Amino acid sequence: MIDIQNLTFSYTGQSCLFEDFSLLIEKGELWSVIGPSGCGKSTFLYFVSRLISPKSGTIKINGEISTRPRPQTGLVLQDHGLLPWSTAEENVRLGFNIRRFYGPDGLHAPSESTLSKEKEQGLVDEWMARVGIEDLKKKYPSQMSRGQRQRTALARTLALSPDLLLMDEPFSALDAPTRKDLQDLVVDLNKSQDLTCITVTHNIDEAVFMGGKILVLQQETNTVPGIINNPSVANSRHQDFQAMCEKTSSLLEMTV
Repeated sequence: MIDIQNLTFSYTGQSCLFEDFSLLIEKGELWSVIGPSGCGKSTFLYFVSRLISPKSGTIKINGEISTRPRPQTGLVLQDHGLLPWSTAEENVRLGFNIRRFYGPDGLHAPSESTLSKEKEQGLVDEWMARVGIEDLKKKYPSQMSRGQRQRTALARTLALSPDLLLMDEPFSALDAPTRKDLQDLVVDLNKSQDLTCITVTHNIDEAVFMGGKILVLQQETNTVPGIINNPSVANSRHQDFQAMCEKTSSLLEMTV
């Protein structure tokens, strides 16, 4: 689904984060990305979402060269990106309002995205309930905790039924039971809807739980991707889970 070839990028005045970097992510795969601070984890998501462009190289999604954000890609950022003047319900509905404004033009909205307002509202209600914020519909972001804002951003993204889900530290502000529930939810969506998912995290256990393949980025320029194939994905009780955590930790220590 995602074919990155010979990608090179550096921020102005800084050392090169990626140089001649190539990576293939198949449709329906579950990936996690981990590495030390400043290694390019969030930047990697920005490339795939096309919020920024590399200095050189190509990114293909579903066989087509990607040069701009695509409407089928869902992105959950660390700062949530909620509108402060809108309620939680209005923020979850935001994507549908944008799609309705542009129409199914294939650029701002999928060409097949034509839903009635009743169907849209049904999806808003469904996803607010699934992430546990149905009681916050009329609350504004300033009236919510960071974890509640994070869940609102996740509901807004999932309500649009993306085929590619990119998440940057999506569960970092959540208590342990809620974090586990939402991790399970994403894994279930990956299995049931063939949803391709990439999760950036700094947490080793989460990287192992959320990644059938774990991309370990390094502090120095990333050229050849460090990839761990993980048989214990989505199963913290798997006999290899702790061993995979230790392997990931060891590889991380080598990247600093």
